[in-house]
Amino acid sequence: MKTIGVLAFQGGVIEHVKKIEELGAKPQLVKKEEDLKGLDGLILPGGESTTIGKFLIETDLKDHILNLIYEGMPVWGTCAGAILLSKNIKNQGSGVLPLLSIMIERNAYGSQLDSFKKEVFVPRFNITTECVFIRAPKIVEVAETVEVLAELETPIAVLQKNILATTFHPELTSQNYWHSFFVENVVK
Repeated sequence: MKTIGVLAFQGGVIEHVKKIEELGAKPQLVKKEEDLKGLDGLILPGGESTTIGKFLIETDLKDHILNLIYEGMPVWGTCAGAILLSKNIKNQGSGVLPLLSIMIERNAYGSQLDSFKKEVFVPRFNITTECVFIRAPKIVEVAETVEVLAELETPIAVLQKNILATTFHPELTSQNYWHSFFVENVVK
């Protein structure tokens, strides 16, 4: 059975846990270094990226997570998690875990009031899936090493080796395509 960690600080932690359980995998809440042991993959949920970044630094999780990703552990950042993984944040430097070769713009669709849902066709899955955007970032540049999995004018889901990022919140829908893709295809 695969064990998937969920950074348990902010965001849809419980919703991610439920999706993992639906797939028959074992969720592991990650709050400290010891919680990283034995993981097959890690999800970085949404929330506020600056606050989550400070938490990762203050708890010394940052370096441990970076080392695991360098060693090949799959990681998936949703919304703020995608910002944390970005090598470039427009007009702001880089994320705390800057391994994903993209440029991302924070809150690109507007404020909380501008949040929205949209049906998006995902060629990789050959399906249309619901995407929930809450103060979502926008991916404005991708390197050639990054595969674009879904777009809504600009990329909204990308994959680079063992790093998956979505600018939306798949955990807030009734569908389980993205969690299934992560557990069955990104996590080996």
